[in-house]
Amino acid sequence: MKHIHTLALTAACAFSFPAAAFADDFDRLQSLTQTELASFAKDFTAVASYKGIAPAEPLGIIGFDIGAAVSATRLDNAAVWEKAGFEHATVYMPTLRAQKGLPFGIDIGASLTAVPDSDIKLIGGEIKYALVPGGIATPAVAIRAAATRLSGVDQFDLDTRSVELTVSKGFLMITPYAGIGKVWGSLTPNVGNLKKETPNGNKVFAGFNLNLGIANMAAEVDRTAGNQTVSVKLGFRL
Repeated sequence: MKHIHTLALTAACAFSFPAAAFADDFDRLQSLTQTELASFAKDFTAVASYKGIAPAEPLGIIGFDIGAAVSATRLDNAAVWEKAGFEHATVYMPTLRAQKGLPFGIDIGASLTAVPDSDIKLIGGEIKYALVPGGIATPAVAIRAAATRLSGVDQFDLDTRSVELTVSKGFLMITPYAGIGKVWGSLTPNVGNLKKETPNGNKVFAGFNLNLGIANMAAEVDRTAGNQTVSVKLGFRL
């Protein structure tokens, strides 16, 4: 709970202050071996992959979900990241997010990420379809497809794709949810003699959504290919 509280405070103020001069630019990728690049790509795919941070139930035609989030991913290969130019064991990803309900149980969403004191920027998008919309006595079941793309980094290109199945059931103001999925990454180096890496991994996640009228908070923990991420979102959901 202490970690979630810290992330909530970070999410609330992550976009309130300008970033300092980039201290964690990736400017030493050429120093990695191919084996190290594979480890780096596995971690980065987990860091950059789309985080839904929302239950399975559809928003409906007039529904929306907007907010600011922050995700913290603990790196399995922090020494490799440091060798490449990023000198932290945990990556914090502040993100602006928006989801909009459409007819027929479909939701669409987008995210925009800019990591302070780093050259990491990400855009992401999702489409979610409620296989079962859920009700008073039945859970909601949804499938989501999502993708992200990295920008701002000169030494490599990265994109991710993911699919996941989510189940949720609301109880008064709180809606717990859980799911499984698969994540694919593609990291293409632009320096040295390094070759493209295409890691993939399974994903499991669980979280809850707390809705207080229109004000909303969600928290989620996921594990993707061995990397654990904790995410918190604050905003408005209708």
